[in-house]
Amino acid sequence: MTLCTHLDQIDYDAVDPDAEGCEECLADGGRWVRLRACQSCGHIGCCDSSPSRHARAHVMDTGHPVVRAYEPDEDWFYCYPDDLLFELSGAPPAPTHA
Repeated sequence: MTLCTHLDQIDYDAVDPDAEGCEECLADGGRWVRLRACQSCGHIGCCDSSPSRHARAHVMDTGHPVVRAYEPDEDWFYCYPDDLLFELSGAPPAPTHA
């Protein structure tokens, strides 16, 4: 089994559970499909299926490697450098937007 090599960069307390949507899309009037939460700083960005792919852009700009699904029906993590989708046993419940 392959493990994410960036688990030490996850900060569960970084994510603001009151975020209303993709930060950049809200600022520029864009739209998103699904949301992802940066696990290093809490940035909320839109997924790769969204027109602007702000979550990926944030990772590329900052080097923050791991995002977590920020949707009520999803509870998984994704590590961009390791190209790895995973779940973490014992992780606190995922915060989600309304």
